[in-house]
Amino acid sequence: MAVIITILAFELRPPHGASLDAIRDQLPGLLVYILSFAFVGIYWNNHHHLLRVADRISGAVMWANLFLLFWLSLIPVLTEWVRDQYLQSLPAATYGAVALAAGIAYQLLAQTLIGANGRDSRLARAMDPTRKGTCPSCSTPLPSPSPSSAPGSLMRSMCRWR
Repeated sequence: MAVIITILAFELRPPHGASLDAIRDQLPGLLVYILSFAFVGIYWNNHHHLLRVADRISGAVMWANLFLLFWLSLIPVLTEWVRDQYLQSLPAATYGAVALAAGIAYQLLAQTLIGANGRDSRLARAMDPTRKGTCPSCSTPLPSPSPSSAPGSLMRSMCRWR
């Protein structure tokens, strides 16, 4: 995933001048870069924690991991497309479809890892959706997830993997 972020950075373009107008012209590209960087960075972090908790890796896990990496590898191409065609809906819709596919692939990877490690594994307990979220290091209830509470979801994910 570090390579994906590197490719994203290589696609950044400097402003074509030293004025505020030149910077403003590059703003759509910078914003889509920030979105893509955060998107891939969150997957990188979660992927690291997911695999760190696993005790066993099977062939099916390797294929599920490759499936996730396939979808994430499309992000640099789509970032460039959205940057160049930000007023068009097809690039944005395609970016969203690939983001959805990456989410499905991540869930598939997590379920495959649980299958390889057993339903009673530390990984399975951490991924159990019926568990109430608390941070073990501070014993504080965490906010429930909602589309607008990404920081709460990230905090809960970080605390579960301790």
